[in-house]
Amino acid sequence: MDLTQFLVVIPARKGSKGIPGKNRKLLNGKPLIQYSIDFALENFNRTQIYLSTDDEVILQIAEQNGIIATELRPSHLATDQASMQDVLRYVIEKQEAVGFNYQGIILLQPTSPFRRSKDLIAMLNLFDDSVDMIVSVKESKLNPYFNLFEENEEGFMRKSKNSTALNRQGAPKVFAYNGCIYLLKINALKSTKISEFTRVKKYVMSTEFSIDIDDSIDWEFAEYLIHHKRFDLD
Repeated sequence: MDLTQFLVVIPARKGSKGIPGKNRKLLNGKPLIQYSIDFALENFNRTQIYLSTDDEVILQIAEQNGIIATELRPSHLATDQASMQDVLRYVIEKQEAVGFNYQGIILLQPTSPFRRSKDLIAMLNLFDDSVDMIVSVKESKLNPYFNLFEENEEGFMRKSKNSTALNRQGAPKVFAYNGCIYLLKINALKSTKISEFTRVKKYVMSTEFSIDIDDSIDWEFAEYLIHHKRFDLD
């Protein structure tokens, strides 16, 4: 796999309802955004890394690391209504306008600070002409065949999917995107909504590498994992 064919995008919006200033808040002594920057720099050339932000402090962090973040994100891409696809298409247009042409995007969300190079390599080995996206996932303990329910018209609870499973182990496995690493084909991004991709393959990660920091409890759990050295980041 030719790594030079990928643009690494780190999106870091200023606004955060769960944890104000989350992306620049210090996690074990360094800004949360720095974990994604460090991972990108370990695996790619600086010229392949693009940080998209509407936060001047994060812009300064990017510049200190020598990566591309030449301007603040346009205001229409910094709202809750802006989709990730809108952001990625904007970044692609900016890069193509200055002569860069890539086949794929590697999306690193800063809210997932724990990554390993070997997982990235394994995902890259799955990325070929047959797929639109490779996405990192975790096996979900919440399962529509066993312990997820919906109300019917009478207000009674029913399993979301019909199943005779007596326990979670006996139900079909289901997976949740963990937010850690996305590999997306640029041609697919240009033509199709991400939610409508049909050629998507998974790469399963363990729970400790599936931390997606959304609120203070997630933050405290991430700190716990770091302080207790619960995993190896190599």
